[in-house]
Amino acid sequence: MINLIKNIEKIALVLIIFATVIAIGYEIHAMYEKSLVELADLLLLFIYLEVIQMIREYWTLNRIRISIPLFIAITAVARLIILQGKTMDPSMLLYEGGAILLIALAVLILKARKLKIFADAED
Repeated sequence: MINLIKNIEKIALVLIIFATVIAIGYEIHAMYEKSLVELADLLLLFIYLEVIQMIREYWTLNRIRISIPLFIAITAVARLIILQGKTMDPSMLLYEGGAILLIALAVLILKARKLKIFADAED
């Protein structure tokens, strides 16, 4: 039963990586067609690369560091801000900037756990 679940996971990972590579190709083709590379397009490509990194890490280590999805979230919110442009309500910009700040603080807290000053006294 465990082998069946592991095989299903591997098949799902292959499907996700395949879909991600297709999405990268589609995005590059769209940039080529419009002869313009915008920052939002580059951020989307970075999101795709982070997804590939997350899949690679899960494939090799059978675990995912929580910081990777957090970095994907930061990039996605930054891309959202860029896509909305100047027509966006300024208060929404503050909320979205606050979301990036909170996610960045979460990453900082996760990284700080590994510092010796935060280690247990018994270690």
